[in-house]
Amino acid sequence: MNDEASYTAEQTVWQPRVNPWIIGVVVALAAFMEVLDTSIANVALPHMAGDLGASNNESTWVLTSYLVANAIILPASGWLVSVFGRKRLFMICIAFFTLSSFLCGISSSLGFLLLARILQGAFGGGLQPMAQAVLADSFPPQKRGLAFSLYGVTAVCAPAIGPTLGGWITDSFSWRWIFFINIPVGILTLVLVYVLLEDPPYLKELKRGLASFDAIGFSFLVLGVGALQILLDKGQEDDWFGSRFITTLVVVSVVSLVSLVIWEWHQKEPIVDVRLFKNSSFAIGCSMFLMLGISLMASTVLIPQFLQTLMGYTAKQAGMVLTSGALVTLVTIPIIGKLTTSIQARYLIAFGWITMAASLFISARENSLTMSFNGASWLRILQSIPMGFLFIPITLAGYVGLAREKNNAASGIMNFMRNIGQSIGTSTVTTLIARRTQYHQTVLAEHTSSGRFQVAIMGLGSQLSSAGLGAYAAHRQAVGRLYFMLQSQATALSYVDVYWILGVGSAIMFFLSFMMRKNEVGKSEDMSLH
Repeated sequence: MNDEASYTAEQTVWQPRVNPWIIGVVVALAAFMEVLDTSIANVALPHMAGDLGASNNESTWVLTSYLVANAIILPASGWLVSVFGRKRLFMICIAFFTLSSFLCGISSSLGFLLLARILQGAFGGGLQPMAQAVLADSFPPQKRGLAFSLYGVTAVCAPAIGPTLGGWITDSFSWRWIFFINIPVGILTLVLVYVLLEDPPYLKELKRGLASFDAIGFSFLVLGVGALQILLDKGQEDDWFGSRFITTLVVVSVVSLVSLVIWEWHQKEPIVDVRLFKNSSFAIGCSMFLMLGISLMASTVLIPQFLQTLMGYTAKQAGMVLTSGALVTLVTIPIIGKLTTSIQARYLIAFGWITMAASLFISARENSLTMSFNGASWLRILQSIPMGFLFIPITLAGYVGLAREKNNAASGIMNFMRNIGQSIGTSTVTTLIARRTQYHQTVLAEHTSSGRFQVAIMGLGSQLSSAGLGAYAAHRQAVGRLYFMLQSQATALSYVDVYWILGVGSAIMFFLSFMMRKNEVGKSEDMSLH
């Protein structure tokens, strides 16, 4: 047997010395802690602004700074693993993520908090892809679906419960405790990783030195991804291309990202392995993760925003609606993980996308100002059921045809696509609701001169006069109330439009599902080596 065959055999039979399910729980805990911090601070921004003497507009950089640093590190995580080793890098990230969480909690100024959030986002960015790569390496291919169900819980449920948990902690204690709670979890996870985790042999063979650092590629990555994340976060607020700042960011982002792809394609040791996109399943999987991120975050934003702004729900009540969906996801993800051992991933993905499209079309039809709490909860449950059918099988299919040494790079890029999708989803929802509300308001306003509308004003004015208001005051209040109803109806219609658009996008993904490679189910051999 030659050296290459020996190496292949070693990778095929290698198994971690600890039960892989224990390892899975530990790395999923680390990923959950990091993903939770992408959304837990949202509801605490007004409290931070007041405590630190900053404006509400300035406080939004607490979110943006984290997301920018996080997004930059994600696609570069594969290269970082090859330099430091996965276990060592995992421990570095956990240690400094925990330390930066402490620094966030003790911040006495907005500037210090932003610096701590940048550190938190940078060191947290490596935890998601490394956790996913650990699962891919620790389990044989036929059990990866079950393993990825652990990671699916973190990626799908953490953003949903983040705002609710953050609101409760802020109201019950202080906004600083949304960061302090990471400290005991981080210390426990760090100890467990040190004791339980080990690097597979192929990582030791592939270890590089810092001399291989691709400074030009990293510069393009920082400029491109940083500009993209900021423009997505601030675009609607600054009126998109009506702002010179946003226009400049668009140019910088496009030029830098295109240059990144061209440069990295020809590098022997790229910091972002763009050549992975030559694998059709991986490329389609990344596009699906982009759309999944958009759908996941858009639906997470739509329901609570609708309930709070138009129906007067409190943040806690709106959070309870989201929680119902999170509970459904917790139940369905392990079941779907089991299904991956007997059903091809692409068929599960196709079912997930068509179910997602149907749930969004139903949401468009049922979403109204007369919707009850139970009705909103059922809509969220319908939207949550397909999540498990998508997240786990897409992750599984994305690795088909890739060698094991590509696992870390692949997981970094897939997580990057999902995270960018979440930013696009939030930005798109905010923009579409604002623009479509204006459109529907204009259309509805054309009917205010009709006789029926004038009769409605006179009728409501008469009722208010009977209640004791003067004729002039009653007329003005009647006009104001009906105009408010018109605005509310226009906004509600804009939500319907967004659901339809998301539903069409999901339907397109359904057809792409059948273009993915077939994965073998119920086999013991490692298909990633072929």
